[in-house]
Amino acid sequence: MRYLSSQFMETIHGAPSFILRSNEVELAITETAGHLAPVAFHLGSNTVSPYALAPWTPAQSDSNLPNLLRYLRGDFMCLPFGGQEQGPPHGETANAPWRLTHVSPHALSLTQDSRDTGARVTKTVSLVEGHHAVYVEHLIENLSGTWNYGNHPILDLSKVPAGEARVATSPFRFGSVYPGEFSNPDQGESGILKPNATFTSLKEVPTKNGTLADLTHYPAREGYDDLIMLVNAPATEQQPFAWTAVTFPGYIWFSLKMVADFPSTLFWMSNGGRPGHPWEKRHLGRLGLEEVCSHFCDGVATARENRLAHLKITTCRTFQPHQPVRLPIIQGIAAVPKGFGQVQSITPAGNHRIQITGETQPPLSVAINWQFLKG
Repeated sequence: MRYLSSQFMETIHGAPSFILRSNEVELAITETAGHLAPVAFHLGSNTVSPYALAPWTPAQSDSNLPNLLRYLRGDFMCLPFGGQEQGPPHGETANAPWRLTHVSPHALSLTQDSRDTGARVTKTVSLVEGHHAVYVEHLIENLSGTWNYGNHPILDLSKVPAGEARVATSPFRFGSVYPGEFSNPDQGESGILKPNATFTSLKEVPTKNGTLADLTHYPAREGYDDLIMLVNAPATEQQPFAWTAVTFPGYIWFSLKMVADFPSTLFWMSNGGRPGHPWEKRHLGRLGLEEVCSHFCDGVATARENRLAHLKITTCRTFQPHQPVRLPIIQGIAAVPKGFGQVQSITPAGNHRIQITGETQPPLSVAINWQFLKG
């Protein structure tokens, strides 16, 4: 493997990007906005790339748009999540340039001094030989006050036949559709789920027409963009981390986190419900599975109102300028046989392995250092 420096960058999908490789994984992170994608996972003779690239490049979009939309792809850090009045959507962490501050054969670190929050944020992405996973952490320093935040992975299921991908999460204690109109009808946007409807199962989510939608199958509901929030059940000794997972044809994508870091998960189901630029109803089959500490996708001002405090749901976190906060997350894949079905559980199997159980096949044992989540 070669060492990476600022001299070893590639322009990918119109964006100058830092590249990191192992025998199992090859990934790119955009210099502007710090978006992680594409990520190619090598499974023997098969290579899969689950993360989404927008159907436009930065040069093909209006230069007046925020970089978040011009460079939109993969996963990125949002601080504050949703943004604030005097900053870009999802914060400078999702829009402004990052500088390379450390590089080794297996890791790279990028740092940004964010003007909208005053924080120094260091993004470290690392690979482990033998692991089909990306280990990501954001170290937040010099930040004061209460803020919301989140990771924002977007998957591309546009090539998967309708409904054939299976979506699952670890247990949740609260589920709700976005309280207002997530897709703005005044701008010709369309959403199908019933605003503010609560639910206890992803298989039965109320729609505006009185039916129930099964959100465990995707792509689905073409022509609509919708958003829901799940609040994860507390961690236990047997289940120290929470997870989300999508079963693609031939493999599973999964994400692992600590509930104390990211109390909730957002589903952004983007399937052609936005006609305006740059969307133009061509952002199809995308699924955001966003790990957050936030009030839905609303900005920091709403998160600070603690509207869900009566349900003991945390929507923001207090930061101290001299107490750095580390926010780790693991995203990976595992090959599965045909018929594996929806993921039923992801549990520890020792300190450096996890067990993934599906609907029909024997459980998988996967090499993952889940202890990374604990520091």
